[in-house]
Amino acid sequence: MGEASADQAMRGFLAGIHIGDLCHGTVASVARSEASVVLDGFAAHPLGVVGELDGSWRRRFAEVAVVGQRITGEVIALDLNAGRVRLSMAATENPELWAFLKWLRPAEILTGTVAAIERFGVFVSLDEGPDHPVYPGVGFITYSELSWRRFEAASDIVEVGQRVLCEFLQFDTWNGEARLSLRAMQSDPFLVFVEGIAVGQRLSGRVTKLVPFGAFVEVADGIEGLVHLSELNSVPVAAPEDVVQVGDQLTVVVTDVDRERRRLSLSRRQA
Repeated sequence: MGEASADQAMRGFLAGIHIGDLCHGTVASVARSEASVVLDGFAAHPLGVVGELDGSWRRRFAEVAVVGQRITGEVIALDLNAGRVRLSMAATENPELWAFLKWLRPAEILTGTVAAIERFGVFVSLDEGPDHPVYPGVGFITYSELSWRRFEAASDIVEVGQRVLCEFLQFDTWNGEARLSLRAMQSDPFLVFVEGIAVGQRLSGRVTKLVPFGAFVEVADGIEGLVHLSELNSVPVAAPEDVVQVGDQLTVVVTDVDRERRRLSLSRRQA
């Protein structure tokens, strides 16, 4: 079979595969991070691939991906140009949980109870849906999605056993989690604050942090703006600590409000 004919045969085979389909095959080779799979119906060469994190949520990759082993996986990605079908064995290992997570939609509101607080995020036991086979909860909130405001520890925002109302962000297929946002259920204090702010307006605040390019000033509870190094003094300075220190009270002028990036630019020089 010529190269063109082989490519045509491959594309014809892949045309009949869709996201969400179940595919069967045999593991052809195993590398550190993925396994290649010869799919039933196309023996020419391996088209299927199972990534290390798509193998199982319960067992090590080496236990579920063995050369010569028959597998079943759900199609989670399809690349016609590369001739690759990405499969998830975890989907077929946990069909009830996978089905629940797959049908959740972004911005859907979910309720649950904080099950555990870890250094990398917060697990939430959801009121609806099955339990997770490994983790204390199917829902997961990263630190950045806990609150709009700065905090030192997740326990400053939530505690184990607390009831929470969250927005669904996405299905994490690698870990079998519903990524959630707690802060999405709260008004963004930055946007609320800048509604009443205009360029040229004078504000007062406390210096909270010095960085090589300027100083951050808290002008309202949890709202900080940056005074760039060039705007710290009427005379150029080499470093912010030459003219201000953390804790200093400053009068500043608003020079720019970037709502999309949530940035407030300030000037001490113009004040």
